[in-house]
Amino acid sequence: MTVYYTLTFGLLVAEMVTFVAILMPMPFAVRKKVFTFLSNSPVVAKLAYGLKIAFIFIAVLFVDSLQRVLRVTAEADMAKQSGMGHNIQTESSNAAKKFYAQRNLYLTTFTLFLSLLHTRIYYFLLDYVHSLDEYAKLKIQFEQQKTQNGSSLDKDTVVADLRKQLELKDRDLEAIRKQLPAGKTDKKAL
Repeated sequence: MTVYYTLTFGLLVAEMVTFVAILMPMPFAVRKKVFTFLSNSPVVAKLAYGLKIAFIFIAVLFVDSLQRVLRVTAEADMAKQSGMGHNIQTESSNAAKKFYAQRNLYLTTFTLFLSLLHTRIYYFLLDYVHSLDEYAKLKIQFEQQKTQNGSSLDKDTVVADLRKQLELKDRDLEAIRKQLPAGKTDKKAL
């Protein structure tokens, strides 16, 4: 394998390791610290920028390997049709070329696909960590408001207080009706 495909393979292995590390079950506090570090670190940002450039080169390698696979397949088909491919040495040479071209195509394809998947999963988990953090903050805030509002009262006492207020309003309404002249005691007029 040439140097650039060896580096592509190394990048693929590194992506697989980091993908498994990100998806490993972790306690929330640890996951939060890891994702906070990854999203705020300037070193990680520079590394991500370098990886984006590397993925551009891998995309170029992907296009090259795709063209090579198509060319080798066309050459093998042409050799079979012309009858020149019946030599064992020629057939094995064509098979080796086809194998290497397909290997390079699969290598670059999986590297690019895993990089896209890795990016999506990372941002999905980052949003998940942020939403869990917001949920925890809102839960604490709700509990504080609950204790400040005196929610230790049960529902029955709240209902009883509201009924007492309603009775007071009814008494006030009756007192106002008695003060009005006799002809205007209609409820709609009030």
